[in-house]
Amino acid sequence: MSTLSVGLIGCGNISRIYFENAKKFKAIDIVACADLDLDRAKEKAEEHNIQAYTVDELLNDQSIDIVLNLTIPAAHSEVAKAALENGKHVYTEKPLSISLEEGKEVIQLAKKKGLKVGGAPDTFLGGGIQTSLKLIQDGWIGRPIAATAFFMSNGVEQWHPNPDFFYKKGGGPMFDMGPYYITALVSILGSVKRVTGSTNISFPERFTPDGRSIPVEIPTHISGVLDFDNGAVGTIITSFDSWGNNLPRIEVYGESGTLSIPDPNTFGGPVKYRRKGEKEFVDVPLTYDYIENSRGLGLADMAESIIDNRDHRANGELTYHVLEVMHGFHTASDEGKHYQLKSKIEKPAILEMWKTF
Repeated sequence: MSTLSVGLIGCGNISRIYFENAKKFKAIDIVACADLDLDRAKEKAEEHNIQAYTVDELLNDQSIDIVLNLTIPAAHSEVAKAALENGKHVYTEKPLSISLEEGKEVIQLAKKKGLKVGGAPDTFLGGGIQTSLKLIQDGWIGRPIAATAFFMSNGVEQWHPNPDFFYKKGGGPMFDMGPYYITALVSILGSVKRVTGSTNISFPERFTPDGRSIPVEIPTHISGVLDFDNGAVGTIITSFDSWGNNLPRIEVYGESGTLSIPDPNTFGGPVKYRRKGEKEFVDVPLTYDYIENSRGLGLADMAESIIDNRDHRANGELTYHVLEVMHGFHTASDEGKHYQLKSKIEKPAILEMWKTF
C-alpha cells in the first residue's frame, strides 16, 4: 500500500495525539511540522525525528502531499487555502473555518484545483458510532423519528493553558464541541434542512485560576432544534454555563426502539439499546474497530481515498454542512426565525468492519 507524506502546521496541544497516532496508520507519514513559533516546531520535530519548517517552507515543499492544519480556528481557512494553492490536499481541525464564506471558499478552491479537503472530527468513524450506525441501518429501532444531543460543562478556563480564543468569535461551546455532536447526528440521520436556536452570553467575563479576566464575545449557552431531510427532529444543547448534569450524550428515537449513543468526543462505547416493550436498556457489543483515541483516522481514510481514487468520509462537504448548521443556530437566534440550510450532504459510508488504514 502506498503512503502519503503529511506536513503538520500548528504544534499546539492537539498535535500530540496526531503525532502519536499517525505512526499507527499505513496510509500517512508525518514528515515535517511548522508553527509560527519556530522553536516549538523544532521541539516537536526533534521529538518525532522529522523536519522543522517555517509555515512558508512547509507549504513550498513539493514532496508533501497533505497539509494537516492544526492552527487556531481563526487561521483555519487561510492555511487551508494556502495549502490548496500550493497543490496540497488539506485536512483541518474543527471547525472548517470561522465564517461560512471562508468555508465555502475553501471547498470551491479545492474543487477548482482537483484536490481533497477533509476535516475533524473523525470520532464518528470510531467503533461506538459505527456500531450505532450499523444497528440503525439494520432496523433495530425502526424508522428514526427524533434525536437529542447534550454537551454541558463549565467552560475551559480552569484547565486550558490558552483559553482566550474559546470566548472569541469562532469559539464558544457550539463551535468548540458542537462539531462532534452535529457530525454524529448528520452521519446517522443525513442532511439538516432547517434549524432554529436560542443563544445567550450568561457571563460577560470569565476568570482563569490566577484571576485573569477573559471578556466573552460569543454565546456560551446555545439551544437548537434541527429538522432533518428524512423527517426526524433533533434537539441539541451546548453550554459552558453548567456545573453538572445527568443528561445523555446522544439518543436516537425510532418507531420500535431507542439507541443511546456514546460520547461523540470519544471513539468507543458504550452503545445501549432499548427495544419497544422492554423496560431496561441493554449494552450492545461493539462490532467495529478503533475504540481507543484514534484521532487521525479521518486523515488516514482521506489519504487512502486519494490513493484509491474514491470518496472519503470526513470530507469537506460534511464539515461545511456542520459549520452551516452551527451558524444557523446563532443566526436563527439573532434574527428570531428559522434558518434554512443551503448545503446538503450524502451520509458517509459505514466503515468496513475491522478496516485498517
